[in-house]
Amino acid sequence: MPGNEMTGGEAIARMIQAHRGGPMFGMGGFQLLPFYDAARRLGLPHHLVNDERAGAFIADAYAKVSGRVGLVDATLGPGATNLVTGLIEALNAGTPLVAVVGNAHRDHAGKNMTQESRQAELLRPAAKDLLRVETVQRIPEAMRRAFAVATTGRPGPVVVDVPEDVCHATHGFDPAAFANQPTCQQAPALRCRPEAGAIASAAGLLAAAERPLLLAGGGVHLSGAWAELGALAQALNLPVAHTMTGKGAIACTDRLSAGLFGRYDRIANRLISESDLLLVVGCKLGEIATRRYTLPPPSGRRRIIHIDIVAEEIGRTLAPAPHLALWGDAREALCDLLAALPEAPRIRARQQGYAAEVAARMQAWREAAAPRYASEEVPVGMGRLLGELRRALPDDGILIADGGFAGHWSALLFDTRRPGRTFVPDRGFASIGYGLPGAIGAALAAPGRAVAALTGDGGFNMMIGELETARRLGVAIAVIVVNNAASGYVKALQHLLYGAGAYHASDLTETNYAEVARAFGCRGIRVDHPGRLAAALREGLTSGEPTVIDVVVTREPAEMLPAADSRALPVRPGDRIA
Repeated sequence: MPGNEMTGGEAIARMIQAHRGGPMFGMGGFQLLPFYDAARRLGLPHHLVNDERAGAFIADAYAKVSGRVGLVDATLGPGATNLVTGLIEALNAGTPLVAVVGNAHRDHAGKNMTQESRQAELLRPAAKDLLRVETVQRIPEAMRRAFAVATTGRPGPVVVDVPEDVCHATHGFDPAAFANQPTCQQAPALRCRPEAGAIASAAGLLAAAERPLLLAGGGVHLSGAWAELGALAQALNLPVAHTMTGKGAIACTDRLSAGLFGRYDRIANRLISESDLLLVVGCKLGEIATRRYTLPPPSGRRRIIHIDIVAEEIGRTLAPAPHLALWGDAREALCDLLAALPEAPRIRARQQGYAAEVAARMQAWREAAAPRYASEEVPVGMGRLLGELRRALPDDGILIADGGFAGHWSALLFDTRRPGRTFVPDRGFASIGYGLPGAIGAALAAPGRAVAALTGDGGFNMMIGELETARRLGVAIAVIVVNNAASGYVKALQHLLYGAGAYHASDLTETNYAEVARAFGCRGIRVDHPGRLAAALREGLTSGEPTVIDVVVTREPAEMLPAADSRALPVRPGDRIA
């Protein structure tokens, strides 16, 4: 027997090290104690969180910003089940993540062990895959497989389910068992290309189109396809609209940017209705992106080319199906598509007037929106807040957008100034509570870059204990709490659908979150006037410590959404509105 005797927990730690993994986030329990002991001895970066859901959110944001595999752990029962929301965020968003989860001792499983549940059945649909380890000697194999599955195809979360006795057992491992797969340290580990004939057909459609429009989704970020998308857009004078997760596919300030499309938009929805060709790149065309499946509107003359790494996503929400499907990695597909267009200079010249028209429409929108960005209204207006935040945050700064209206306002009004993932919303599952832990993950993934989070008071309440985590880790983040003393999105929808005063279970107690932050040993700043925003944001982004900026905004439900929500259309009895 090889002489390298170690516990299963140490084998897990060594496989994470072999894949250059870290940092990792979790809360320990007896099942995984050998792993924790090994992490201590081996110097594996591992951090305690106050809630496993926060650990999954931190790991998710870390992976989104860095491209590397996010890591989280949890113990038996409630530890495991607390991961579900964060795992589904990663699953739907395509985030590479590995979760190590302790389970019951196999000799006693099914006999009402403390905290025991049928957790594997609960976790399986929340993950891209769940790998159950039945023998200690197969731990390296399972971990290697977890990293491979997490980083290939559309990335996603993989759960490694480790029974207590397997984690505590010892085995004499051959050192060769801990060989890694270098390509699986980050996503995408592998890339594939659409077939050449399909690329040629797509090039022909693009060359013939008079009003083409590129619709960019989060897959552009997963692929790292910013340069290739920008090159194609510039070469053809091809305007680009984006989903919430696709923001940053090109800079919002680029002359070819048509901004957000879907439930909220600047000019893009009209451009979609006028287009004769849509090039959809890395976008699932879900409910929000299509304004509850009304975009693109039916048209006999419009053609749709859909590029996606997951073949079954193509045509899922469209009827009829796209005219042409390109199954492959976004970066490689865009690169091949540009190479198949030798007449690009001619197309660019022909489309110059169209591109100028798009830029003029965007400029008109900016002029119309200017009063919102400069508003002196008290309480503070969301437009003014996001305008001041844009001025305060450096071009390479990162904005984490929580779920609910915080994400919708920032997706619509916040401008990215360069291509890349500088805007990170939690749109995979759109759960509120992502802001604070997401900022922690982003700060650890991008040391030296400014990181701000925009969260509502409801979402902040869910994760307020992670201020202790942020302080302990010493991350320099600015958490902006949009304080409307309400579950704002719900209250606004109640107002739209049932009228003024028809509110139920949507009001929160007035809270001074700056004082709460100071009680946690963090910096706290309260802003109740727009004139104080600039100084507060500047202080929060440069303080070098976790800072909460508590911004008092309107309590008027009619003003809580960026525009009339698309679901607040005329409602008939029995309609499902959410």
